[in-house]
Amino acid sequence: METTTQQNIIAQGTKIVGDIASQGPFRIDGTIEGNVKTSGKIVVGKTGYIKGTLQGENADFEGKFSGKLILSGTLSLKTTAHIEGEVHINKLAVEPGATFNATCSMKGTVKSLANESSKSEKAAVKA
Repeated sequence: METTTQQNIIAQGTKIVGDIASQGPFRIDGTIEGNVKTSGKIVVGKTGYIKGTLQGENADFEGKFSGKLILSGTLSLKTTAHIEGEVHINKLAVEPGATFNATCSMKGTVKSLANESSKSEKAAVKA
């Protein structure tokens, strides 16, 4: 299966109700009510809104999101971003002014803390 580098664009004024799956990156300036799954980057413009589940690698938000957000990489929130729901990410970058009302789980940090504490326990046992 070929992967595409072309960007999928959901234009302002467009509303999609349903699930979307793609290998390529997304630019969303319209509204999506449903599940979006991609291995590419997601950019949500100021007029963009996603209500549902979003799965991907990295995401840049200027618009709104409500639902469950699962990223293997970084979530970047610009000043105009408004995020609500449940968020599972690796890294988070938030500009002043962004709204982030979500329960957040950061996978990378939890993993490294667990490894460090188990190393400390092993070192204590050996000593």
